Amino acid sequence: MTGSIQLNALEVFLQGHPTIKYTLPSSPDYPAARQIFNGARRDNPLAIVRPQSPSDVATLIRYAKSSSLPFTIRAGGHNLEGLTLVEGALLIDLRALTAVTVALDRKSATVQGGTLQHELANTLWAEGLVTPTGAIPSVGYVGWATYGGYGPFSSHWGLGVDQILGATIVNADGEIVKADESLLQGIRGGGGLYGVILDLTIKVYPLTSLLAGAIIFDSSDITKTCVDFNAAHEKLLETEGLPPQLTLQQIAFNAPTGRAFAAIFVWSGANIEEGQAWSEKIANLGPLVANTVTPTNIPEWFDGNGALVPPVASGSAYTHNISRVSPAIAETIGDSLASMPADPGTMMSIHQLRGPSTEPQAHSSLFAAREPHYMLEFLGFATQKDKDVQEKSEKWAAQMAEDTKQADLEYLLPSAYVSLYNSTVQAKSSAQLIDKIYVSKVKTLKELKAKFDPEDVFGLAVPALK
Repeated sequence: MTGSIQLNALEVFLQGHPTIKYTLPSSPDYPAARQIFNGARRDNPLAIVRPQSPSDVATLIRYAKSSSLPFTIRAGGHNLEGLTLVEGALLIDLRALTAVTVALDRKSATVQGGTLQHELANTLWAEGLVTPTGAIPSVGYVGWATYGGYGPFSSHWGLGVDQILGATIVNADGEIVKADESLLQGIRGGGGLYGVILDLTIKVYPLTSLLAGAIIFDSSDITKTCVDFNAAHEKLLETEGLPPQLTLQQIAFNAPTGRAFAAIFVWSGANIEEGQAWSEKIANLGPLVANTVTPTNIPEWFDGNGALVPPVASGSAYTHNISRVSPAIAETIGDSLASMPADPGTMMSIHQLRGPSTEPQAHSSLFAAREPHYMLEFLGFATQKDKDVQEKSEKWAAQMAEDTKQADLEYLLPSAYVSLYNSTVQAKSSAQLIDKIYVSKVKTLKELKAKFDPEDVFGLAVPALK
């Protein structure tokens, strides 16, 4: 069936289902409706549909299957490769499904599939509760959580994937079903490979205070600052360790004053005085310029983060997992930072996985990278529309990833993070991609796919299995 015939048939179908809102390519609203974070993605969906209820989603999946119509799912639209958009495929936008319901025992909450991170976190905060999220408010929570979910609370309570207690999905037959333990294992790490996730039931935790901010170091010699900070950080880990309430994320970014190296500090413990003492200790790990760590709350924290993140940027991301930021790796990263392009969309960060995320989990998952490690994030993005600027940022990130990989092979791990792994550059085939992401879990991943989606109805879900 050609695109025009598919589109005409879809429009007739949608006219018979008035609860489903939609935008066609001929609509003046289409460019805004298709906008995602990665502005380099040029694919144009056949149409964009916005279901208003779970039953609407089920109706759309039944129609797509019966019509052999490929489709993608959008929650936040922050997939860094822009894979929400596929040329000629139907885009199902879930962002009208945003209900968050806290259980009576206040130990869990049910979150609908289109909920953004700040929507979830702000609702929970009003109840005196939190759950691990990332730091970017406009990211879709379900995608973030089901594919892993590194973030500023992972050292305390674990990754996003570790919070998942239950799920409701639309399966390959267009039925609304509760996930059994086998399907939950697939969702925890495999995300939307097995169905459209209508909601997740997740763990929540009591918290009424937050201490957070950036500790910014002198970056006039950013290579030396990076090397010295990591040496001091490793010594601190060996001599004292870090409390679970503290999560640190190293970051290099382009400030109005130039390149800056910093540690993002989040303290999710009840004892603010203890957290403040730790912020001073971390500030002593390098040549301090400013310590902005201060008592705050989740809504204000997300507002501040959101103001620093461009709504659209163009480029590519790269990543590696390493067991240690050795002196050779730190120097290689530092040298790359010294030549980091000046666009605000270009940056680097280092997430550390430690604490509960590295322990045997109460619930099985497909997330394979459970040993203590550092996840390296190289973002070769540009906010400028100039093609040369974009290419420069992408080349910088790609070269940084390659140089870091070769810097100290002893500490390079076999796993990689699906949300940052560049499937078109870092992997030569879909098989290599799956092996890199799921490592020892590949067999289980494929068995669950054969069980729950044998006809590959959700074939455009991330990651590509074929």
